[in-house]
Amino acid sequence: MVYKTDLTMMYATHDALRRDLDAIIRITASDTDDPRVLLRGAVGWQLFKKFLHVHHSAEDDLLWPAMRRALVGDEAAAALLDAMEAEHARIDPLLTGIDAALDDREKAPQRLGELTETLASALHRHLDHEEIDVLPLIDSTVSEQEWGAFGAETGKRVGEDLQRFFPWALESAPPEIRSAVLGVLPPPMVHAYRDVWQPAYAELALWPTAAV
Repeated sequence: MVYKTDLTMMYATHDALRRDLDAIIRITASDTDDPRVLLRGAVGWQLFKKFLHVHHSAEDDLLWPAMRRALVGDEAAAALLDAMEAEHARIDPLLTGIDAALDDREKAPQRLGELTETLASALHRHLDHEEIDVLPLIDSTVSEQEWGAFGAETGKRVGEDLQRFFPWALESAPPEIRSAVLGVLPPPMVHAYRDVWQPAYAELALWPTAAV
């Protein structure tokens, strides 16, 4: 489907979250090391949590309200946005639960595996649901100004981790997606990405190599 709204960054973010879920599942399935130790110290886990929280909170605070204003009286659309908020509300506490399991020496690693499997299943379903049913609605209802405000607020919430956010989002993106995202960034930001941010990100040990 061809959209008039540039949703490239949305797709790139979703795919980065899916990629990290795969890494998390690999770690918690380890039978040679304690997955609690592996995941607790992973830089990738910290980035995944932050960027997922930023993505969900910006949608809840800016995107869904803008769509509700444009769709007053549309009960089906309201129900869909209610579902988005409900899915966020189910997913976000799972991160807290996983962190609690990481610090609980009494819990067996299998418990952590159960939690991460639940997270992966719930988040995969949510991302698919959003892409299939909500992105077309975004395209038809959200103004260019509102979409720009959503993007700006997302960047503000990422804050000092912006230098890691773009390399993270584009790490496994195909060339056409990477080019599309970089094509709308200001030239100084593109230069920073290519010359500083991406090389520094590439040096990070995001996930334990023993579990990958």
